[in-house]
Amino acid sequence: MFSHLPPLQSLRALEAAARHRSFTRAADELNLTHSAVSHHMRSLEQQLGTALFRRVGARMIPTSVGARLAERVRIGMSELDEAFTEARAGTAAGGAPGTVRLEVSVMTDLASQWMIPRLARFSERHPGIDLMVRVHADIAAPDPYSVDVGVWHQRVEETGFVTRKLLDDYVIAVCHPDLIARVPGFTVADTPRLPMLRFAHRSWRDWLVAAGLPPHEPTRGPIFDDSGLLLRAAIAGQGVATTRSLLVRDTLASGELVQVGDIRIPPSLEYHVSWRENHPRERAIHAFWQWMQDEIAATAPLGPPSVRAGERPA
Repeated sequence: MFSHLPPLQSLRALEAAARHRSFTRAADELNLTHSAVSHHMRSLEQQLGTALFRRVGARMIPTSVGARLAERVRIGMSELDEAFTEARAGTAAGGAPGTVRLEVSVMTDLASQWMIPRLARFSERHPGIDLMVRVHADIAAPDPYSVDVGVWHQRVEETGFVTRKLLDDYVIAVCHPDLIARVPGFTVADTPRLPMLRFAHRSWRDWLVAAGLPPHEPTRGPIFDDSGLLLRAAIAGQGVATTRSLLVRDTLASGELVQVGDIRIPPSLEYHVSWRENHPRERAIHAFWQWMQDEIAATAPLGPPSVRAGERPA
């Protein structure tokens, strides 16, 4: 039985090299030398009688045979990992046999501002699924094979992946209610009189144009590279910030922040959820996807705008 299987290390090298499109990066991941990975690939190719990779510039691109074999190896290793995870859970003190670990990569802002406060409800609803949450800050999606599920700004266009749009969101302006109270008879036209917090990844221009105001970017004050820190500054009363509405639904509902006007503009990037077709943990993935949809549907909707453009508060 299993007499045709090559050494496990060769299979691991194949999977990593196909995923990274690089023998060097595969070697770094597996703590091997480049020559060792090359040796494993030559050994596999001799055993199979066909090429598994072809060099294109500085990249090692798997052939059709190599790509299919690497995907089958990836699925098999995922099943083995899940089997060992279940076995460990069954032998640990108080462990529950059958527990599934699901690795989820989530954009940092969505994880910190919206998802983390709701994770306890996922555990209550699915006690047999343990989420390993990995945050991702770059706009470009990482290697889609590196996790079970990705919640990223970019779609995964590779064959064999399912990608679903998470929601229709929009960008709004928010600030601490005390900030507006400092300007008697505040209207949206007064917004430039307030400190306007700057975000490295979003311009004020579109919001200002939609509000009928001159599209002059603020030129003073701190610039935030992280949206979570930007919102902390807004909650602390340091200025007005533009943000995705989903990220501030909770703070708007609690009164920590108020929306400035009713201007709502489309974001430049959307959230997409992606996973591999026929994934060995497909049931857990679908449970996670359904939970996210239900939580979004239950998230407090925006109330009436605090100040409409051109109007003064009563």
